[in-house]
Amino acid sequence: MKKLVVLTGAGMSVESGLSTFRDAGGLWEKQPVADVATPEGWARNPKLVTEFYNQLRKKMVQAKPNEGHLILASLEKYFDVQVITQNVDNLHERAGSSKVLHLHGELTKVRSTGPGQEVFELKPEQYDVKIGDKCPKGYQLRPHIVWFGEAVPEIENAINLCMEADIFLVVGTSLNVYPAAGLLNYIPRNCPVFLVDPNDISNIPANTVVIKKGASEGLKEFRDKYLKI
Repeated sequence: MKKLVVLTGAGMSVESGLSTFRDAGGLWEKQPVADVATPEGWARNPKLVTEFYNQLRKKMVQAKPNEGHLILASLEKYFDVQVITQNVDNLHERAGSSKVLHLHGELTKVRSTGPGQEVFELKPEQYDVKIGDKCPKGYQLRPHIVWFGEAVPEIENAINLCMEADIFLVVGTSLNVYPAAGLLNYIPRNCPVFLVDPNDISNIPANTVVIKKGASEGLKEFRDKYLKI
């Protein structure tokens, strides 16, 4: 079974009503990125950051996987599909994708601020995290999100997956955020590359097949025209 590696970004979840991580104005859900998505923002006002991600979890719960998510999940009937996502929501999993690697963390998890940085899965009834909620060792819990300026722990695993790709698909990402954008440098030389995005994306291999549509419509075309399923 061929390995289809899919790199998804914010454009994947826009059709489900979730905003992009960072727009042209440097805001995320009307909050300055520096205040809610950096270690410095957390140090200044952990209560604001905690509540911000509580609200994001509520929006995630209300959102539903769109047709694009469902198409990717359905491709597991024909391919070994590995999703590498820059998104922090769980819409890929809820759509049925069984192999999802989150580069930038997950809203459904929290992390200890202590030396071990242990990660804990939240149950839906725990999605309203508070200052004072601590790990078993007594350290405050923070969102399990990779903020600007932090290392990306999963990048090596993502690179290894890209090196094994038989088909590489990019959906809904500008390819401007590193190190995720650099993953294209690790795909095999003769691996077919497809890009689904309604915007002009310049940072792509010369032989890339571009489908200039949103996630759902673009993935329909990818499936029907190029995979011929």
